[in-house]
Amino acid sequence: METLPQPTPKKAPSRRLIGVLALLALLSTGVAAYAWSQGTVRDVPQIETVPDLIRGGRRTADVAPPFTVPTLDGGSFSLADHLAQDGSPVFLNLWASWCPPCRAEMPAIDDAATRHPDVKFVGVAVQDDFQAAARFAEEIGVSYAIGLDEYDKVNALYPSAGLPVTFLIGADGTVVRALFGQLDEAQIDESIANAFGDDG
Repeated sequence: METLPQPTPKKAPSRRLIGVLALLALLSTGVAAYAWSQGTVRDVPQIETVPDLIRGGRRTADVAPPFTVPTLDGGSFSLADHLAQDGSPVFLNLWASWCPPCRAEMPAIDDAATRHPDVKFVGVAVQDDFQAAARFAEEIGVSYAIGLDEYDKVNALYPSAGLPVTFLIGADGTVVRALFGQLDEAQIDESIANAFGDDG
């Protein structure tokens, strides 16, 4: 009796591949659920207020969580102290030296800081090697305050899906806008005008 050839057994997918596919499916489901909850499924532009897109993310009209970080000039920046003493709105940019879009937008942010003296510009390096962050910031030579998130507190208080991310905080201490992705000068000017008015 002739023996039929046996089929070659297929390799089971690796646990890592299964995990990646499961994560992608979960993310897709979350984005779709958010869009459905808003009554429309649409593409999310690069720059937009996205209230609940990121679970646990900072939402507009939320009170901005207070934080204090050491700055490269040897001082420190306290959001609560700034709002209490100065009272000007804040342009809070979270970045890292390993993030190419973060590096690319810093000169534009620096130029905008010069054009908008009534807005406090603060860049905080998160998820970063602080020596690398300090070297890069000094190399670029930005004039606005650069802080270091030493204990990952700012990153936890202002979570996002990636870097860079910018939070516009009003003089009343609330988050006015959250901007995801790299910004150019025109986008920064427009966002400040929309968030804080022409005087911002």
